[in-house]
Amino acid sequence: MSDDTRAAIRTFIVDNFLFGDTGHPLPADLSLIDNDLVDSTGILELVGFLEEHFAITVADADIVPANLDTIERIAGFIARKQAA
Repeated sequence: MSDDTRAAIRTFIVDNFLFGDTGHPLPADLSLIDNDLVDSTGILELVGFLEEHFAITVADADIVPANLDTIERIAGFIARKQAA
């Protein structure tokens, strides 16, 4: 997992869900769901971004917190998809 991947994910989250507010830290292991940063609609927006930006396909079965709940989990999910 590259730092560029994490940075792209973080930027997307800040721009789309925090409306550009960089005043609060966004650790790579912070739960986006438990901290109400992303709701079900937001997850769909995130999936669209991942598919477009990283050229991966996200199956319905992939849309689970184990893959999409933190920046770190998202980056790992992308790495696994790209390696497959």
